[in-house]
Amino acid sequence: MKTSFRDFQHSHYEDLFKETTESESKHSMWIARDSFLRDKWNSEHEGLAGPSQTASPQLPDSIQIVSERELAQLAQVRPLIFSVREQSAIKDYFKMFQKKVEGYEIIQEFMNLEYENLPGEFNSGNEPCNRDKNRYRDILPYDSTRVPLGENKDYINASYIRITNDGEEYFYIATQGPLPGTTDDFWQMVLENNSNVIVMITKEIEDRIVKCHHYWPISLKTPLELKNCYVFLENYQILQYFIIRIFQVVRKSTGTRHSVKQLQFTNWPDHGTPASVDGFIQYVRYVRKSHLTGPIIVHCSAGVGRTGVFLCVDAVFCAIEKNLSFNIRNIVAQMREQRHGMVQTKEQYCFCYKIVLEVLQKLLTLPDR
Repeated sequence: MKTSFRDFQHSHYEDLFKETTESESKHSMWIARDSFLRDKWNSEHEGLAGPSQTASPQLPDSIQIVSERELAQLAQVRPLIFSVREQSAIKDYFKMFQKKVEGYEIIQEFMNLEYENLPGEFNSGNEPCNRDKNRYRDILPYDSTRVPLGENKDYINASYIRITNDGEEYFYIATQGPLPGTTDDFWQMVLENNSNVIVMITKEIEDRIVKCHHYWPISLKTPLELKNCYVFLENYQILQYFIIRIFQVVRKSTGTRHSVKQLQFTNWPDHGTPASVDGFIQYVRYVRKSHLTGPIIVHCSAGVGRTGVFLCVDAVFCAIEKNLSFNIRNIVAQMREQRHGMVQTKEQYCFCYKIVLEVLQKLLTLPDR
């Protein structure tokens, strides 16, 4: 597994925004960053962390964000208590899920979910002024759970999702991949919800179709300038299954900054689901470890299929860790009550079971603790 990482410090942020007007701040920032980066970087690496990449040579003086050893450890989902009683419960789950797989019960379970009538209104997404903000005409947020922007509660195609399980609650925002015209809105949502993690489960282009706008800086040298803020790419690391990017989002009006970690899974095929579950397990676990504040923001292209798989698997892993019971069907049903079509296909639904079965099977090989 090869990694690639670049890093620079933003100790000059305070100087850029101190006692200046907005226009003066902008001018000072560009001068300061241009001179700073000319001295520090060679132009040959300008675009390395821009588009989705899964392979890159090790760069000199690189510093890892996460090690291969740490990722391997994270992939080992372990309950807090693992006595004989807990082992027996894990074994029962494994047998039940295995029986469902062998008897094609999972597909029937998914079909039953499809037939459930979920009342909900999509008035905001269907308003003429908001139609161009939707990537797909048939994927809209419910009015009751949509994420409002600003004092006017402006529209973005995004939904609050709360999954409750055995007394625990997990909080997310499920959203579509940003469009060129909604990139400002997307970063506004990140800031207003104080979210420190963005989960991206798509490439920008798949099967020659644009799935998501490139909504982050193309290179380390040039920040992305938006209406109300600048987004700086501060560091990144390219791993076998996903890319880590660390951003500093700086408000133009105040100079305050917010650190955001974007984790882009790059191993999902153009069609179907990943052949191996190991990389996705690592990915989900590292996202959970990275989460500090606000709801975890999750998007693929439409914000329902792969996004739903991630939310389901993350909730199940949290339950296993805390020795709590869980029910995949109930988790998916909860998500669908809050955003239409979560876990979109039967293949994705089966993939949720496949991932959990793999984790349970590994747990059964562990000795008593």
